[in-house]
Amino acid sequence: MKEGMALECWAILQIFLIKTKKFFLSAKYLVCMFLLFLFASCSPKGGQGTGKALPNIIIIVADDLGWKDVGFHDSEIKTPMLDKMANEGVVFDRFYVHSVCSPTRASLLTGRMPSRFGIYAPLGDEAAFPKETITIAGLLKQKGYETAISGKWHLGTVPEARPLNYGFDSSYGYLRGQIDPITHLYKNGNKTWHRNDKLLDEKGHATDLITKESIRIIEKPREKGKPFFLYIAYSVPHYPLYEVEEWVNQYSKSIKNESRQLFAASVTHMDHSIGQVFAALRNTGKANNTLILFLSDNGGQKNWYPKTEYGGKFKANDVLGNNLPLRDWKTSLYDGALRVPALLYWPGMLTHKVIKECVNVADVFPTLAYLAGAKVTEDMIIEGINFWPAIEDRKLPENRVMYWRTNNSFALKIGDWKLIHHGENFEDGNYELYNTILDPNEENNIALKHQEKVQALRKEMEHQMTKDKPAKPEASM
Repeated sequence: MKEGMALECWAILQIFLIKTKKFFLSAKYLVCMFLLFLFASCSPKGGQGTGKALPNIIIIVADDLGWKDVGFHDSEIKTPMLDKMANEGVVFDRFYVHSVCSPTRASLLTGRMPSRFGIYAPLGDEAAFPKETITIAGLLKQKGYETAISGKWHLGTVPEARPLNYGFDSSYGYLRGQIDPITHLYKNGNKTWHRNDKLLDEKGHATDLITKESIRIIEKPREKGKPFFLYIAYSVPHYPLYEVEEWVNQYSKSIKNESRQLFAASVTHMDHSIGQVFAALRNTGKANNTLILFLSDNGGQKNWYPKTEYGGKFKANDVLGNNLPLRDWKTSLYDGALRVPALLYWPGMLTHKVIKECVNVADVFPTLAYLAGAKVTEDMIIEGINFWPAIEDRKLPENRVMYWRTNNSFALKIGDWKLIHHGENFEDGNYELYNTILDPNEENNIALKHQEKVQALRKEMEHQMTKDKPAKPEASM
C-alpha cells in the first residue's frame, strides 16, 4: 500500500469512529486497529486466483482409466480416496483429453493442440517438442517453483527429449509408453526406467515406486515459502498389469472376469497410493496450500491380446476398462476415448460442485499460470483457456473450438456440436455429426439432416488442419 493511501485509510477510520461516537475506544486500541488494517492491505499476494501465497500444485494422471472405472462414477471398482476428493472438491463432468497418451500429455504440458507438434499418436524416440518450448513446468519454474515429475513421460526417449530439458528440476520414472510393472522394461525389452534422465535398474512395483518418489518430493526440505509443482503420472491401469493378492482378492467375489479383477486391483492400488500422497501433504502441513488436479490421459481400452510383447510373459486381457455410457474406446474420436474422469481438490479453498461446462486438457496450462500469477506471452501460442472462472461460478466461452487429430481421422467440437471425419484427408472418408447435449452417447448420426452445420464445422476443421505439423514417428516394437 502506498503512503498516501495509508493516510487516506487512517482518516476514513477516524471519521467513522467519530461519527459513530465510539469515543470509548482507547488511542492504543485505535492504533492497533489501524496497524492490523495496514498489515492486511500490505501483505504479499501470490496467485491471482487466490490472494494467498503461491499454492503448491500436483497433477495426477492415470493411464487408460475409463469413465466408469472410478467410484464417483458408480463403478464397481473401489476408489475411496478419489471418491473423497470428488465429494469434497470440484468434479468436471465434461473434461476432454485426446484419444491416446502422448497427445494428451503434450497438450497438458504446453497448452496447445498436440497436432501443432506433429503428435497424432503414441510417440517413439524423437523429441515431442522443439527445445525452446516453454512447458507449464518451465513457466512455474520461472515463478520460483521447484518442479518434478514422477512416472510416465512418453514425449521422447533420446537424451535431448527428456524431462530435465523441459522445465523439470528432477525427473523419475519411465520414458516410454508402457512397462512391465516389476522389471520396468519396455515391451521390446529395452530399459526405460530412470532418475534425472539417466537410466537405472530398481526393484519394486511401479505404482509403489512412483508414489515413494512423489512423497519424497513433498517431504523434501526447501526454503520457507518456496512452492513446488509435482507431476505424478501413474502407469496403471494401462496393460501389462500385475498386482499381488492383497489387491486382487478384494474383487474375487464382486467381479467374475479375471482380467477385469486385475484391472480393478490396479486402480484400487493407485487410489491407495494417492491417499498416501495426500497423507504426506497433511503430515507436512502442506495440504491446505496444495491444489491437486486428477485426470485420465484417455478413455479405457477394451482388451489386450499380446503377441511377442514382454517375451510372452503376460496373459491376454479380454476385459479391461469401462467407458459406459460413453461410446467406444481409447484411440477413437468418440467421447469414450476423449471424455474422462477429472477433478480438482484443494482442502479449505474449494467446496464441492460439478462443472458442466466443457473443459479441455489444454486449459490446464493457462489456468495454472493464472493461479501462480505467471505471465503467458504471445510467443507461447497457448490455445487453452483459463477455466478458473467456472470454478467461481462464472461462464466460460460457449462456442470455443476443440480439435482432435489422429493418423486417419479428425474431430471438431464447437459448442454443443461435434463433427467427426473418418479418413486421412477431406477428399476421402465420411462425416458424422452429433449434438453432444441431446445425444451425449453419440448414438444418432445427424449429418444428413444438418448439412449446413456439417459444412460450417468442416470449414473450421480444415482451418485447424493448416496449423498442424507433419506427423512424428510413432512408437514401435
